[in-house]
Amino acid sequence: MPLFATENGMLDRWAIWLSGLCIVHCLSGAVFFALAASAGGMLLDPIVHEVGLVIAILFGVIAIGRGAFQHGYMLPVAISSLGVGTMAGALSLPHSEMELIYTVLGVALLALGHDLNRRAYR
Repeated sequence: MPLFATENGMLDRWAIWLSGLCIVHCLSGAVFFALAASAGGMLLDPIVHEVGLVIAILFGVIAIGRGAFQHGYMLPVAISSLGVGTMAGALSLPHSEMELIYTVLGVALLALGHDLNRRAYR
């Protein structure tokens, strides 16, 4: 390090910034984990999952349908329909590992349909 770095207080300024970052890191970590602990029970409630899936299905149908009317390609509609159907099927399953598998598969298919829909505009 150059000698002037210690003479003009540059090291002190860096140390102050690092101390400030440390404080922000520690406080934000504590707040995050406190919120996660209290919100964790709510986020694992099946109704949150069901409402989220219904909203995702509605947005998927609207976005893919609108795209199909504008560009006319049916591949995004077919793949998205399979994804939406899989997600809707997951709503009928009990809250378990199978529901998670069907939900993730449906969401992945719907995301692929959205990507194909987006690319069809080019």
